[in-house]
Amino acid sequence: MKSNNIPKLRIGNLEARIPIIQGGMSVGVSLSRLASAVANEGGIGVIGGTGIGMLEPDFAKNFREANKRALSQEIRKAKEATAGPIGINILVALTDYEELLLVAIEERVDLVFLGAGLPLMSPKTTVVDRLKAGPTKAVSIVSSARAAKIIFTHWAKRYQHVPDAVVVEGPLAGGHLGFKKEQIEDPEYALEKLVPEVIAVIKPFEEPFGKSIPVIAAGGIYTGADIYKFMQLGASGVLMATRFAATDECDASPQFKEAYVKCRKEDIVIIDSPVGLPGRAIRNKYLDEVSAGIKKPIKCPWRCLKTCDFTKAPYCIALALTNAKRGDLVEGFAFVGANAYRVDKIVSVKELIGSLLEEYEEARSQSIH
Repeated sequence: MKSNNIPKLRIGNLEARIPIIQGGMSVGVSLSRLASAVANEGGIGVIGGTGIGMLEPDFAKNFREANKRALSQEIRKAKEATAGPIGINILVALTDYEELLLVAIEERVDLVFLGAGLPLMSPKTTVVDRLKAGPTKAVSIVSSARAAKIIFTHWAKRYQHVPDAVVVEGPLAGGHLGFKKEQIEDPEYALEKLVPEVIAVIKPFEEPFGKSIPVIAAGGIYTGADIYKFMQLGASGVLMATRFAATDECDASPQFKEAYVKCRKEDIVIIDSPVGLPGRAIRNKYLDEVSAGIKKPIKCPWRCLKTCDFTKAPYCIALALTNAKRGDLVEGFAFVGANAYRVDKIVSVKELIGSLLEEYEEARSQSIH
């Protein structure tokens, strides 16, 4: 399937043949294998940087070194497997956020996606100077126009530099959500509303910084028709994670992927994460036990997130998600987007992207006629 009618995605001097970014799914769900497969099909592949070292043998003793080493290895493996664009997703809430950011810059990764917090005090000026000087593009992930404005105003004033692109993540996304529980179903916070609002606050920064700043829509985007719809609203591209979790190339175990195929609409629930945010996951026995007040024993040798108090947390979310990635859904659970119940089979990345492009073309043709 040709992608002639779908616009390319340009972020500075970086160009992706198709405007699809695979969401960075952490604790080893999206590593070099998935990211390079997406990049080879013309999209942007993203490695999830959070908890990336959890499968390293020395993680419990030295999580910082294990994370840096694993991140470096995965970026190199991805670059060997593709000439296409590769990104890293890093949570601002991580205690080793800056260290991981520096590894990504040193490895000359194409993009760093910064979410789960406002990158204000951090990155420090030296980090931003490194971003200015090198090829790595900074992409801010926000859930409101207000957050986007705060970040851009702060960077402009403090660093005389602004992020190269923005991802707007709506309330239908998987994993941790940047919304209060009551906002998740509220149409005022729907992605359709957020995208134009963010575009409006970002536009004034383009001329002073001499660059076009693309806004990318994320959260609940499932079909090629969805991609077409958000691009008609002004988005330059989309970011999708759930669809890519259910691919042959996804770095998670077959049991993890099977959980997506088997889940029904009523199995997808909003949970209170120990990190202090709501999250969307597939309900299972583990989560039922947690909500019934059964505390899972925690040993926390590292303290990976600034917002998590392990002395009060009912379970370790990093461990629960890593167990699920490995295929142990008795001692863990899977994060998913709101549309995960629509997944009915595991397909290859090539097949998935081919079908998305066909659906896009169909939606485009229908709108013309």
